[in-house]
Amino acid sequence: MESLSLSRSPLLAFRPLSPSISHRGLGSPIYCSIEEKSKLQNHSLQLTKRTKLPLSRNCFLDGIFDLKPRKQTSGLVSASAAGSEPDSVDSSSAFRPILSSLSAFYRFTRPHTVIGTALSIVSVSLLAVESLSDISPLFFSGVLEALVAALFMNVYIVGLNQVYDIEIDKVNKPSLPLASGEYSRSTGVAIISTFAILSFGVGWLVGSWPLFWALFISFILGTAYSINMPFLRWKRFAVVAALCILAVRAVIVQLAFFLHIQTFVFRRPASFSRPLIFATAFMTFFSVVIALFKDIPDIEGDRIFGIRSFSVRLGQERVFWICVYLLEIAYTVAMVMGATSSSLWSKFITILGHAVLASILWNRAKCLDLASKSAITSFYMFIWKLFYAEYLLIPLVR
Repeated sequence: MESLSLSRSPLLAFRPLSPSISHRGLGSPIYCSIEEKSKLQNHSLQLTKRTKLPLSRNCFLDGIFDLKPRKQTSGLVSASAAGSEPDSVDSSSAFRPILSSLSAFYRFTRPHTVIGTALSIVSVSLLAVESLSDISPLFFSGVLEALVAALFMNVYIVGLNQVYDIEIDKVNKPSLPLASGEYSRSTGVAIISTFAILSFGVGWLVGSWPLFWALFISFILGTAYSINMPFLRWKRFAVVAALCILAVRAVIVQLAFFLHIQTFVFRRPASFSRPLIFATAFMTFFSVVIALFKDIPDIEGDRIFGIRSFSVRLGQERVFWICVYLLEIAYTVAMVMGATSSSLWSKFITILGHAVLASILWNRAKCLDLASKSAITSFYMFIWKLFYAEYLLIPLVR
């Protein structure tokens, strides 16, 4: 039996929060509170596995007690018959597997891409709105259909990339569930297969051809980008990899989801408005920046496994400043676009909004420590925040 080394009787420190254990069955949980904590912390608690406190001839108080500084702490203990295996239960242990599973899936989905996809679809859908009467249940249902199908496909694409990048991610992104071992490869394959089927299923049930083609082309390009088969795994080739990302983020998202709302939901003829053309052109710049910048923090693993990204070929610093200059050019073009708007409120918001974003980008870029991987990764996530901000401005461009 393990022992407690205390200068005073340990039984004085514990007060049952439930009826006397003599009325309980063996092995039933008993809640106890630790009183006069400040006094107890001056003593030495010897606890290696679990501690039994004798309560009667054949009955013990068994448990693990938390002595971290608090006003009052509750521990979950059990009464067990002598000679039987005691059962110690943590009050939060039942939730730990659930929370762990949710955390792993959250990281597996690459949430920054999920947010980017959701914002882009909502923003582009709003470009098809011509009057307040268009904001109707029909519009919201059309947007929701597109969101669900696209987010399912997003999980497939980012998940497939992780399935084929396990060894690389052990170097570049060790916290991802496949790289860390939280998910097995078969679990990853099961998840992405399920989400691909769900995505196409929703697209087929909706019956929108623009939506279905958006999903299909995204599926083809996302698969070709990651899967390790002859003539595929296009991520190995810097220009082709950038074109894949550009095609999805800059062209398919803008045009296909706009046409889904315009032609399928509103039943209007296809048209390409000034704001839609601006959104496509601006996101072309932004997609190139994301395609280039995402490899800057991953240069170590990419170099080891033969991924010839622009960062590997040109160096981190050069690629970093190319990305910054491209975004600054895009913001300048956006301000010129705003200046030519016939709408005064749109002109003001477009110029001011992009000027603020350009200023924040430049000031942060000047302060970045390119020798720090964590700083570069943080800046990459900042690029995604600029991406989100742009989709908040795009519906206001007129």
